[in-house]
Amino acid sequence: MSPELLFRLHLVLGYVAWLLCFGVYLWPRLRSMTPFDAQRAIATLHSFRFFGLVFILPGVVSPGLPASFARFAAYGDFATGLLAMLALLTARIRPLFWLFVVAFNVMGTIDLVVDYYHAVRINLPARAGELGSTYAIPIIYVPLLMITHVTAYYRLLRPQTKAAALAAT
Repeated sequence: MSPELLFRLHLVLGYVAWLLCFGVYLWPRLRSMTPFDAQRAIATLHSFRFFGLVFILPGVVSPGLPASFARFAAYGDFATGLLAMLALLTARIRPLFWLFVVAFNVMGTIDLVVDYYHAVRINLPARAGELGSTYAIPIIYVPLLMITHVTAYYRLLRPQTKAAALAAT
């Protein structure tokens, strides 16, 4: 099997595995939470996105990995992680919390979509070996991030019952 095919297979199976796990374990729990608590749980996961800075850490990825991919991935993750942390830090000031929840989800989604665009543009599957130890990020971590962004939007946009709206304030 070629490295390109392995990378694509890993990426697809990463989404399949997380969707299975999410459907059985995470979605029922998030669905049972108040909107505030669900968004706080999602923000907690995304607060670890500072780890994306590893894409620009010398010696971790190949120096041949295009900077257009590595820098945007690193700083997009970093910004998303900081916004998620700000959401968590402002949990007691609900209007600020909700502002940062929207901000980290929009920033994080843009980051992942643009990362996918850059990956296609540089033919990342054929260069997967250049990711070094960061190979696991797009395969294991990114699918969960994208799934939780979709979940966050769903929870933000769906109509709330009066009781849920009162609990969120």
